[in-house]
Amino acid sequence: MRFIFSALLVLMLAACASGGPSASNSANNPASADPQQAAADQLRKTSAAQETIDVDNGSVSSLTSQDADLWGRIRRGFQMPDLQSDLVDMNAQWYAERPEYVARMTERSQKYLYHIVEELEARHMPTELALLPFIESAYNPQALSVAKAAGMWQFVPDTGRTYNLKQNMWQDERRDVLASTSAALDYLSRLHDMFGDWYLALAAYNWGEGNVQRAIARNQAAGLPTDYESLRLPNETRNYVPKLQAVKNIVMNPQQYGLTLPSIPNHPYFVTVTTSHDIDVDVAAKLANMTPDEFRSLNPSFKKPVILGATQPQILLPFDNASAFEHNLKAYTGQLSSWTVYTTDTRTTPAALAEKIGVDADTLMSVNKIPAGMRLKAGSTLVVPRTDSDDDEDISADVAESAVLAMEPDVPDTRKMLIRVRRKQAMDAVASRYGVSVGQLKGWNKTHRDYVMPGQVLVLHVPVGKAMPSEPGPERIATNVSGGGVQRIGTKVADTGSKSRYDKKHGRERAEVVKVSDPVKAKSSSAAPSKASKGTASRQKAGTHAQKQTSK
Repeated sequence: MRFIFSALLVLMLAACASGGPSASNSANNPASADPQQAAADQLRKTSAAQETIDVDNGSVSSLTSQDADLWGRIRRGFQMPDLQSDLVDMNAQWYAERPEYVARMTERSQKYLYHIVEELEARHMPTELALLPFIESAYNPQALSVAKAAGMWQFVPDTGRTYNLKQNMWQDERRDVLASTSAALDYLSRLHDMFGDWYLALAAYNWGEGNVQRAIARNQAAGLPTDYESLRLPNETRNYVPKLQAVKNIVMNPQQYGLTLPSIPNHPYFVTVTTSHDIDVDVAAKLANMTPDEFRSLNPSFKKPVILGATQPQILLPFDNASAFEHNLKAYTGQLSSWTVYTTDTRTTPAALAEKIGVDADTLMSVNKIPAGMRLKAGSTLVVPRTDSDDDEDISADVAESAVLAMEPDVPDTRKMLIRVRRKQAMDAVASRYGVSVGQLKGWNKTHRDYVMPGQVLVLHVPVGKAMPSEPGPERIATNVSGGGVQRIGTKVADTGSKSRYDKKHGRERAEVVKVSDPVKAKSSSAAPSKASKGTASRQKAGTHAQKQTSK
C-alpha cells in the first residue's frame, strides 16, 4: 500500500479549518501571513502535491473570503427569481413546524455543502441548486427511494449510467459525493440549456425532460402559457420548486421562521486521498481515527467491506483525520486487506459454498447481501475472508470491472408437463393431485375458472425426478423446459403435435389433430369390431356370395 500525502499542505489547511479567527487576523497582518502564503502557493504548484492530494478545488487563498460563514456565500450566489405562491408558504410552514428535522438536515449537509458551492460557482450556476439535496434526500448520501433512486441527488439507475456513474458489484457512484455532484450539475446544466428556464429545468429533473416537453406542447396547442406555473404537472412536481423556494426563504431569514442554522465554515471540509492497493473499510477508518460510520458518511459509494486499489478510488477524509491517517499508516504493520474473492463454477447454495471453502455461512451471506432462500448461479463472484493459504495479491482490475453476483430462488428444478383431461373436474382436485396450489395452476394456464372441461389440456410445472400420479382417464404429455423437446414420461405419451399435409385441391396445409384415445374403448375395439366394421364385412360377404351365384 502506497499512500503519499503532502503533509505540509494538510497541516496548514487543518490549521485554517480549526482557526477561522486566526485566518482573519493573518489577513490583517501581511508581514506574518506572506511567508506562509508563499510556501502554500509553492506547494500547490508542485506536481507531487497535485498528484497526491485534492483540496476539493479550494485553496488557502479562498479562506480569506469576505464570507466567514458558508451561508452568507450561498445567499450572495442566489440567481433565480423568487417564486411567491400558497404552495411556497405551505412548505415553509411545514419546515418551520419541524425544527428537529431541519436541524438534522442542515447538520448533515455541513460535510458536503462547501464542495457543492465550489462546483456551482466554477460553472456560474445559481447557488440555490446547493439546496436541492435538501429536497431530494435531506442531504443523506445513503438515501434510496422506492423508485430505486440513490444518493444525495437521487439518480435512478438508467440516468446514473447516462452520466457515467459506475454501478457495479463494488461501488455505486450515485452515492459518491464527488461523482454524483458532478453528474447532477451536468444534468441540470443540460436541462437549463434545453428549456432556457431554471424552474422548467428543475421540473424536468424531477419528472423527466420528455414529460415536461409534452406538457409544454399541450399548452402550446391549447394557446396557453408554457411557464412552470401554467403547466399541468403531477403533484410531486407541482410542489418541487415551491419546496426549494421555501428552503431558500428559510436560508435567507431563518429567524423569521423560528429556526436556527448551524454555522458552517467557509472552507473545505475534506481532502481526497487515493490508494493503489486494497484496504479494508474498517482499517482505513481506524487509521484515520474515525468510526466506520463517520468514514462511510464521506465515502458512501463503497458497497463492500474492502476498497479495491485497482479502481483507483478517491477516499475523502477530513483535514485533521487525513494527517492522522498519514502518520498511522506509516507505523501500521498489520494486514491492510482481509478479503479476497471466489468465483463459483457451478450452481450452488451459500451454505454448500461456505462449507466447501471453509468460511462461516452467515458471514458469507451478510457480506455479499445474499437473501435467504437464494441460490448462486455459476460464474458468480463473492467476497470471502482471506485464509492463511491465500496469497497477498490484490483483487485484479478485471474482477473489479466485470465481477457479478447472480442469484436465483433456491427451488427445485422443474419440468413442464401437459395434462389432457377427459372428464369435468375441479381445479382444486387437479392441483391437489399434483401437489401444486390452485393459484399456480390457474396462473400457468392463464385462467380464472374453477373447473376444467373434457379435452382441455392443462400446463403444470413439477419437480424434475419427482414421480407423478397417473391422471384418471387420459394419458399424459410432458415437455422438458430446459431440454426444449418432448420428454416421454410414464408408460405411454400421447402425441399432441399437429400433423400437416398439403391439400392439392385447395393449395394449403390442413392441420390434423390426433386425439387421445380412451384406453378402455381402445381395448374393447380390439376384441370386437365396430358397427362400421360389421357393415363393411357384411357387404364384402354379400359380394362374394353374388359372385359365386353368377359363376354358377
